[in-house]
Amino acid sequence: MPQPHVQYVETAPGVRLWTERRGDPDAPALLLVMGAQASGLGWPEELCDALAARHHVIRYDHRDTGRSTWSYEKEPYRLTDLADDVVAVLDGLGIDRAHLVGMSLGGMLAQLVLCDHPGRVLSATLFGTTALSTAPFVRPDGTRTPVEDLPGIDPRVLAEWARPVEDHGLEAELDRRVRHWRLLNGEAIPFDRAYFRELERRVVAHTGRYDSSGAHARADQSGMDRTRALAATRVPVLVVLAPADPLSPPPHPQHLAQVTGGGAALAEVPGMGHALPRPVLAPLAGAILAHTAGA
Repeated sequence: MPQPHVQYVETAPGVRLWTERRGDPDAPALLLVMGAQASGLGWPEELCDALAARHHVIRYDHRDTGRSTWSYEKEPYRLTDLADDVVAVLDGLGIDRAHLVGMSLGGMLAQLVLCDHPGRVLSATLFGTTALSTAPFVRPDGTRTPVEDLPGIDPRVLAEWARPVEDHGLEAELDRRVRHWRLLNGEAIPFDRAYFRELERRVVAHTGRYDSSGAHARADQSGMDRTRALAATRVPVLVVLAPADPLSPPPHPQHLAQVTGGGAALAEVPGMGHALPRPVLAPLAGAILAHTAGA
């Protein structure tokens, strides 16, 4: 497979995003959209290569991550601006339409794009995320559960987020990130500490710094609701059910599938949490490729 191609794309005045492409440029484009404060390198090489067997695969660094512009301190932005970046990346790379794969915050950004720019989206695969909808979840017995009553984030994760982030050097920061991944991984799949430490070491080397701006947590979250547009979408959507996800546990995936376009497809990756350890990569790639093939 040819070496990945790196290109910087200007998505707003003074904002340049690092992008990387691999696979046949004539194949259908597939854009990977990562979660909050996560570099594009959060998408494992093995997964990118598996998808590139059939797609022109693009991953990129959000603002304030990786090698993209760190701009929030001087020019605060809204989370919806990060969705505009998704479209701007496609524009900058000369791509008319693409399959979107969004994880966590990336799944929310993908929802915004498929609602606001449906003509740019061939299909969407969403996981580790919640619906941008206020419609209640309807259980098989007809019971209606308001969105605010669906399960929340695991208290252990919230406690970790509440801990102050202090600079005690690179190795201590890697320890902190690995501890975080241990919680996000869930309980079903054994945690591979060395795998995640090496992942974060590569992210740090790519970024050239080991601090985090925390920008995405501080950004304005208004204007995200897309209840009606999600219900009306005709873009083919796959929701991947991660049964051990401590951030968006079931029935959040079922709810998202239910409120999207009259019922999106749902595929479970056994044991998956809010992370991408090696055991989930092959089944996740298989689910994505099966979905994009039929879109």
